[in-house]
Amino acid sequence: MNICVFGSSSEQIDKIYLESAEHLGKKIAEKGYNLVFGAGKYGVMGASARGAYSAGGHTIGVTPDFFIDVGDVELGASALAGIWFLAIYMLGFGFSLGLQVIIARRNGEQWYAETGKTFFQGLFFLLILAVLLCMLSKIFSPVLLKHLITSDDVYNAVIRYLDWRIWGLLFSFPFLALRSFLVGITQTKALNMAAFTAVLVNIPLNWLLIFGFDMGISGAAIASSSAEMCSLAVLAAYMFRHIDKKAYGLYWRIDITVLKEVFSISVWSMLQFFTSVAIWFLFFVAIERLGETELAVSNIVRSVSALFSVIVNALAGVTGSLVSNLIGAGEKKQVFPLCHKIIRLGYATGIPLITFALFFHQHIIGAYTENPAIVQLAWPPFLVMLLNYFFALPGYVYLNATTGTGATRTVFIFQVITTIAYLFCLWGLGYCNVTLAAYWAVEYLYVILLGTQSVIYLKYKQY
Repeated sequence: MNICVFGSSSEQIDKIYLESAEHLGKKIAEKGYNLVFGAGKYGVMGASARGAYSAGGHTIGVTPDFFIDVGDVELGASALAGIWFLAIYMLGFGFSLGLQVIIARRNGEQWYAETGKTFFQGLFFLLILAVLLCMLSKIFSPVLLKHLITSDDVYNAVIRYLDWRIWGLLFSFPFLALRSFLVGITQTKALNMAAFTAVLVNIPLNWLLIFGFDMGISGAAIASSSAEMCSLAVLAAYMFRHIDKKAYGLYWRIDITVLKEVFSISVWSMLQFFTSVAIWFLFFVAIERLGETELAVSNIVRSVSALFSVIVNALAGVTGSLVSNLIGAGEKKQVFPLCHKIIRLGYATGIPLITFALFFHQHIIGAYTENPAIVQLAWPPFLVMLLNYFFALPGYVYLNATTGTGATRTVFIFQVITTIAYLFCLWGLGYCNVTLAAYWAVEYLYVILLGTQSVIYLKYKQY
């Protein structure tokens, strides 16, 4: 005889229901019956399966076809894997920001030949760092993630992604060096071409590898790394054809003194950005413990938020460079007016996109999954994420303005203070029976605290 147990797949329910479900599964097995359930390890159904296993019973997992096509596991795993990779990537990105500050400062001082000299020191360091991080990730990522991820299926999917994705550092880190140079000398036209190229390569290649060649999450990783390779080629070609090599001193040479200067500023940015993404990873680890469905929902929300993050990060990055140029030119009083202009531009760009996302949220979420339960569960955190744009934009603009002053150590201190507050709130939510949206709302605290500290510094600190 087969007995079906149907119930919630979430862990955000009273433990008495989970305990009762586990007891039920055990009794079914002891009676010699087969347990039919929803093939998940979480919630009521997962608890009943554990009970049946403990009594040596036989179970039959049933899941809809669209779970096989889209997959809660791979959908959720891509979030953890993507953020793990991003944390590693941020070490290079943080260094590139310090590199950008020095280049922009020299450009503002009209020491143009020194900009190219500084660029090559950064390029040399980032190439070495890329190789080193690839090797370390191959060795240590599987070991560390095994202790952090509870689901074996999610863990295996994460490793499949990282096996291919980590090689993207060999393209993305040199790209960061080129980007720092172009932003530092305020010639950013090629960056739009590079971004457009990445989109043109990534989207069709994702579809081809994931669905055409049935490579799943591994195909997504290969597509992303390939897109980064093409973006690098675009920037390199632009530099070769359009930048005056003699005027900017673009000749390969190693100068340890300049490299030390760049590193002394960059090291704090490296730590800051690594920390900022590391806690983002811990956020998803906390979500993974709620259930595979909640993790899948959070990945959808994260994926959509990436569009708004691109806008915020682009404007914030430009802010840092422009502030460095202003300081180099002796115009410190223009820092706040500049920030206000950039924030207004960001709102003018973001509000129409937010409005569109609000009206068509079901279609946007539905593009990731056909599971109606996931679509419904995703709406509250999706709304919270969209509204966070109004706080994240000024927060990161002011934070990067502080970075542009060269106070990278101060920014890192701000990051540490904010991280402690953020993790404390996240830890507290783990003891409360709250919705998934409440976890996402903690992001408000994060960006507001970063922005507040930065405003105070810019207003009262001499720089």
